[in-house]
Amino acid sequence: MSQTLILLRKSILVFSRSRVAISLTFLVPIAIIYVFGHVFGLYKKSDTGPTGIPLAVVNASAIPAAEKLVDALKAEKTFRIIDSVKNKDGSTRPLTESDARRGMNDDDYRFALILPPDLLPADSFGIRLKFLTNPRNEIESQTVNGMVQKTIFSHVPELLGESMRGAMSRYIGAPALDGFNGEMANVYAKYFNVDRDKMLKRLNSADYGLGALSAPGGQTGEDQEPAKARKAAGSTDVFSRIVKIDTEQVAGKELANPMAARTVGGYAVMFLLFAVSNSAATLFEEKNTGIFVRLLSAPVRPAHIIWARFLFGMILGIVQIAVLFLAGHFMFNLDIFSHAAALLAVGVAAAAACSAFGLLIAAVSPNSAAASGVATFVVITMSAVGGAWFPVSLMPYYMQHISKLTIVYWSVEGFSDVLWAGHTLVQVLPKIGILVGISAAVMAVSVACFRRGTLFE
Repeated sequence: MSQTLILLRKSILVFSRSRVAISLTFLVPIAIIYVFGHVFGLYKKSDTGPTGIPLAVVNASAIPAAEKLVDALKAEKTFRIIDSVKNKDGSTRPLTESDARRGMNDDDYRFALILPPDLLPADSFGIRLKFLTNPRNEIESQTVNGMVQKTIFSHVPELLGESMRGAMSRYIGAPALDGFNGEMANVYAKYFNVDRDKMLKRLNSADYGLGALSAPGGQTGEDQEPAKARKAAGSTDVFSRIVKIDTEQVAGKELANPMAARTVGGYAVMFLLFAVSNSAATLFEEKNTGIFVRLLSAPVRPAHIIWARFLFGMILGIVQIAVLFLAGHFMFNLDIFSHAAALLAVGVAAAAACSAFGLLIAAVSPNSAAASGVATFVVITMSAVGGAWFPVSLMPYYMQHISKLTIVYWSVEGFSDVLWAGHTLVQVLPKIGILVGISAAVMAVSVACFRRGTLFE
């Protein structure tokens, strides 16, 4: 028993003296939990739902209630409303449907709500809307659709009042309707002791008390809960019959497996980062086994070793991406051959950036164990923040900006542009250029760190 306790004490001492082991056991999990808290918005004291999702809104209707609906969408924290566009001279003008479609094709936003001129059809009672979508992720699509419909339905009563007034005007004529409203205002003033002019103004503005459909006012005590239950059960069904939302998917309609097109790229980049990081960490093993001593005694400089490792990481990354996408093709019917050139270009740029990242991890780490720990932490963090696991748009607004600083974000966006939106090589060149720029910047920092370090001594 004493021997067991002695060996136990030895293990505890060895563990307590290893900074890497302590970091991997305690500090790294705490740091990851902290980062994920920001990703999911857990530090907010109030609602933790998504914020700042870009939504283009085109108001082609002249009805005052339509402007109120736009204002309600602007007040909804889930959305960042885009309802104007800049002219070449710097001035702005209201967004049009053609502008919205162009913006969706350019990936400025993925959802657009159109309030057409016939928002209130002249030949029927109800409301007509158009919703354009480019849903690269099912979670994001369902969230946006739900929030848009919630905002619309909460303001349907005002629009219904306008529609009802138009229907009554068509049936009995505008002069007769004005006369009817005047008589109704007189009745209210006479029997209910209300101001006639205010009541006439409400009637002429199509305020027929339909707002009660969206606010359970006037109910007290035991009447409130049953009313809420009835509203929850039936209001959506009633409104869905009188509110027609024509949904049009702008991209991805022809894909055999849309979900695969949206997710395979993210996981491919994550595993690529792990592969090249582990490969770069083998530099420490080569030093410990004396390989560097033999190489540097020959006409070989440290720069040759660094760049050879960078090229090896690129080749490894390209092959891994090709294998993963081929697996996606055979397992999920992912169409990769129709976009082979653009997909290869994005893959090469992503592999270069990931290879440079792996060398940076090796350059700033004191040993192989530390490099492995740092790589695990950074790769998991970048994958979560960069959108490899779930949509960036569902994160807090400030995290959406931080995500654009990661290799994962631009790689996932590039693969999505090719596989989901079917963009050509020319169209994805901006994202390829960003990945190449990241690769060059990270390699410059890596080389500088290697020069100051002791890896090649």
